Amino acid sequence: MDNAEHRGARLRTASRPDRGALVRAFVASLTGTSLEWYDFAVYSAASALVFGKLFFPSADPLTGTLLAFSTYAVGYVSRPLGGFLFGRLGDVIGRKKVLVATLVLIGTATLLIGLLPTQAAIGPAAPAALVLLRFAQGVGVGGEWGGAVLLTSEYADSHRRGFWASAAQIGPPAGNLMANGVLAALGSLLTDQQFLAWGWRIAFLLSGVLVAFGLWIRVRLEETPVFRAMEASGDRPEAPVREVFTAQPRALVAAVLSRVAPDVLYAMFTVFVLTYATEHLRLPREQALAAVLIGSALQIVLIPLAGALSDRWNRRRMYLGGAVAAGVWPFVFFPMADSGSFGLLVLGVVVALAIHSLLYGPQAAFVAEQFTPRLRYTGSSLAYTLAGVIGGAVAPLLFTALLGSFGSWLPLALYLAGTAVVTLVGVLLGRDPAHDEDEQYAHPAKGAGRSPGRMITEAPGR
Repeated sequence: MDNAEHRGARLRTASRPDRGALVRAFVASLTGTSLEWYDFAVYSAASALVFGKLFFPSADPLTGTLLAFSTYAVGYVSRPLGGFLFGRLGDVIGRKKVLVATLVLIGTATLLIGLLPTQAAIGPAAPAALVLLRFAQGVGVGGEWGGAVLLTSEYADSHRRGFWASAAQIGPPAGNLMANGVLAALGSLLTDQQFLAWGWRIAFLLSGVLVAFGLWIRVRLEETPVFRAMEASGDRPEAPVREVFTAQPRALVAAVLSRVAPDVLYAMFTVFVLTYATEHLRLPREQALAAVLIGSALQIVLIPLAGALSDRWNRRRMYLGGAVAAGVWPFVFFPMADSGSFGLLVLGVVVALAIHSLLYGPQAAFVAEQFTPRLRYTGSSLAYTLAGVIGGAVAPLLFTALLGSFGSWLPLALYLAGTAVVTLVGVLLGRDPAHDEDEQYAHPAKGAGRSPGRMITEAPGR
């Protein structure tokens, strides 16, 4: 082993985290994001199944669904506000405090949606209040993701960041699984009339219990080692949003573009597929929900597996392969689904969500690695939220409009392929991991005489 390898081995040994703290951070990241995405996914499923009828009644069911998906999009459009607000706070006051605040915000908004009167009861005030609460959900989610990623990745050995950061990535399928599971159970226990009248509310009201559990876990955590070191050195940024845009614009562009295809792919195969199966293919609602449930259950295993594999293989090349598959699979899925076979529908959704896992598992680590540690919460949050606006926010709306205009799946598949090209560009612009940034921050004596602030703000070459 040469001298460089010896130095790398000593750095990794010295920076091994406390295992108990790391596991607690993993559980807190996983449970918190799962609960928040349960809230978000309940809204998404309700948009496809009931909100069009209750809050946007129309003679044309597709028009009602289109209006309901408009409020779904509000939750994405409001995310950048959460990214700006909470991302900045996360780099200034700490990761833990911000994560507690985002959980409270999303849980309260979801609980109130479950209590909201419909348009038949209070008229136009009902959809207006729904939009406002959806906006609050989006603000909370916009500040959640970056902190949840850093909660585990800044506790872990940076050489295993792909696996540990994937805790936050398991949240969406786990939350989606819980949300659709609750809705499917209610749908099977209640008649369509009961489900439409009051049954859907139960899924929203359950949020109060789930969020209380998530808060109990998060308030018991300590701040991450990297932020504690940053705080001790006095190197916290004063204007992190401005610094991200002025000092790391390429990192921001790469991170934003890399997220577009996964967002759109997920919107198609967990949200719009419910509308496509029930209204276009005339399949029972239970079958559409079952396909999403099966795919989401498998993702709980596939996402951390993909994250772990990205630590062993080149993360960028793995991401590129997933983006190519995301662009090709829709051209296979839609002919399978149009056969009307429940088995082929399930297979198509499962493969699509497996491809999504190849992208989503390494995504948290890939996005975080684009930014230096002192700007990482802000940069990651901005990338996450800005990508959501151009990706997931408009996807269900465009899917619905394209299907209504053309009556064919081909424009949908071409749209998905286009987003895959966008993500390929983003990944090619991005950089590979710079593990020494975190290790030097935790161990400033290894910084070859540089000050902590200097070590952090210098971005490695691309």
